[in-house]
Amino acid sequence: MTRRGAPLLLPLVLLSLALGGCSLTPLYAGGTHGAVAHGLADVKIAPIEGRAGWLVHNALAQRLDALNGGTSQRYRLIVTLDDDITGYGVRRDNAVTRERRTLRARYQLTDSTNGEVVLDATASSDAGIDVVSSEYATIAAEDSALERLAEMIADQIVARLAIYARNMDAAAKTP
Repeated sequence: MTRRGAPLLLPLVLLSLALGGCSLTPLYAGGTHGAVAHGLADVKIAPIEGRAGWLVHNALAQRLDALNGGTSQRYRLIVTLDDDITGYGVRRDNAVTRERRTLRARYQLTDSTNGEVVLDATASSDAGIDVVSSEYATIAAEDSALERLAEMIADQIVARLAIYARNMDAAAKTP
C-alpha cells in the first residue's frame, strides 16, 4: 500500500470500530419467540367504525395474527379514524381534476388489567387520485386509494406498537 492511501485507511478503521460498538439490535430479534413478538401477540383490536375501519382492522389483524396470537390479550388497541377526500386542481369550468384522500388514525393502547392508557399516538397517510370523466373509474380509484391507505396506517401502528413492546421489555430487564 502506498502512503497516499494511508490517511484514508485510518478514519475507515476508526469508523468501523465505532459502528461495531453502537449496540444496534434488530427490532424483531428472536423472531416469533422474541420479546416484541410476544408483546404484539397480546394485543386485542377493538372494532373500528366504518368501511375504512373494517379495512384497517383487517390489516392490523393480519399483521398481529402472524405472531400466532397471544393468549393473555393483555392490551386493547382502540383506533379512531378520520377519512377525508379533498378536491383540488380545478379546471376553468370549476370541475375538479384531482383529489387527495387522507386517512388519519388516533390509536390508544390500553392495559386490560387496569384500564390505563399506555400509548396514545397518531398515524396518517394520503394518496392522490386523478378525477376522470368516468364516475365509476373515479370511485374505483378512491376505493383503491383507501385500501392502500389502510395498509399503510396498519404498518405505522404495528411499527409503533413494536417499539413500545421493545421498550417495555428493555425496562423490565433493567433493575
